[in-house]
Amino acid sequence: MIGSLISRPEDVAAALENDPEGFAAEANSVLEGADPLTVLGWAGKAFGKSLVITASMGDTALAHLTSRAVPGTDMLFVDTGYHFAETIGTAQAVQASYPLRMLSIRPKESVEEHEAKRGKLWQTDPDACCKMRKVAPLNNALRGYRAWATGLRRVESPDRANTPVVRWDAKRDLLKLAPIAAWTDDDVESYQDAHPEVLSNPLLQLGYRSIGCSTCTRAVAPGEDARAGRWAGRAKSECGIHL
Repeated sequence: MIGSLISRPEDVAAALENDPEGFAAEANSVLEGADPLTVLGWAGKAFGKSLVITASMGDTALAHLTSRAVPGTDMLFVDTGYHFAETIGTAQAVQASYPLRMLSIRPKESVEEHEAKRGKLWQTDPDACCKMRKVAPLNNALRGYRAWATGLRRVESPDRANTPVVRWDAKRDLLKLAPIAAWTDDDVESYQDAHPEVLSNPLLQLGYRSIGCSTCTRAVAPGEDARAGRWAGRAKSECGIHL
């Protein structure tokens, strides 16, 4: 147990069946402020193989933490077909280096099939493009899991400022964790300094502070918001996964 939080899988399953929102709220109250390794360690005990993490292949801090706390955990990477070559290279390096089970998730249609039917949807309707090539494939891949951990951090954008460490994801019917929600950019940098084996996307050194598809991402200028380079010039700041 962590404080008053149960960790036996059978007890967690019963609690979630009885009152998922209440259990998530209790878990959040207990785990707020806890070290990410503690959060992930509890999740590993509570959910076992039903725990999964997602990674966008930016700083890979969450993936590295998970590999330490719960080695062998499944990790989902959504390959939209529009990623930078550096992002794909980072994913391949993580797969080869971290003791996690990486699953590369792809949309049903290739980019060529997709654009033959709809044109460059990322230009004409980026919300629909994200939904088809990122959100839907991830939603399908998450079925069968009972908890998923993400690398969301509160400092990344105003929309993420109130991210809880634990919440109930009613749309997907599973517990959602953000073990590094409270980490600042300095915290990430300090972790990387302490663990030089942590892999990072080379684009982070070129001004890309938030990395998505190459079609919809640019580097940011000094002083700009970290996510200013995502869908620049549009009233859009999220792909839809975390909405």
